[in-house]
Amino acid sequence: MSKTVFVLNGPNLNMLGKREPGIYGAATLKDVENDCIAAGRELGFTVDFRQSNHEGVLIDWMHEANEKAVGVAINAGAYTHTSIALHDAIKAISVPVIELHISNVHAREEFRHHSMIAPAVKGVICGFGTASYILALHALKSITA
Repeated sequence: MSKTVFVLNGPNLNMLGKREPGIYGAATLKDVENDCIAAGRELGFTVDFRQSNHEGVLIDWMHEANEKAVGVAINAGAYTHTSIALHDAIKAISVPVIELHISNVHAREEFRHHSMIAPAVKGVICGFGTASYILALHALKSITA
């Protein structure tokens, strides 16, 4: 029986493939979704893949994941660096959460070097392009098995 994992995407990730392709690559969010669904299937997961530009929606989905999923992989976008509310939502749930980023945030602007959510998650993956999503699914498999 397949276990559900939520893969959540924050602001501007709907613009993948168009926004700064030199940093984020040419893959669209739909491409990433398809890759996650395929990788999830191989790992025994059903992937529930979502994107929102709204912080409160991401928080609501965290709460929902606590009831419906065995784990969460989240690319919170810019909310990574600003959202105490998202940090608190992660702390409030009992399922493991993996933070992920397409780019190496530590090799970019100074403001991207600090994550508000990192202290609340099980681990952080960054800098591997869209493969960061697949690595996050593997990490969830290793801690939910």
